[in-house]
Amino acid sequence: MVIFNGQLKIRIREALDLKPTAWSLRHAVGPKTQSFLLDTYIALNVDDSRVGQTSTKQKTNSPNWNHEFCTEVHEGRRLELSVFHDAPIGCDDFVANCIIQLEDILHSGSKHFENWKVSTIVNQLQEDDEEKE
Repeated sequence: MVIFNGQLKIRIREALDLKPTAWSLRHAVGPKTQSFLLDTYIALNVDDSRVGQTSTKQKTNSPNWNHEFCTEVHEGRRLELSVFHDAPIGCDDFVANCIIQLEDILHSGSKHFENWKVSTIVNQLQEDDEEKE
């Protein structure tokens, strides 16, 4: 298993056509349809540590954040992006997530992972991996 040590940069650009879950509709007033607009943000975790969170984009199912995060990672194995609806009452509602093994990025060289556009410094990750060899 490859472990990543170094600086990780990731840019969260946008999400497209997010769908509210049945749970996120529990406080909705009026007809509960797929036209319900979310107040979304993304939480960014490396392994089990929170390393960043975007701002909340109000009343949109296709939010555009264009936020960049930069963090030092020590013995990192996975990157998790979790989308939440900022609920007005109680805990925020889970909408979607994606878990990316850093090893997969290092070995594939791809900037895309399961339709999530991951704009990390893939070249930096690859260079760090090559230096270890």
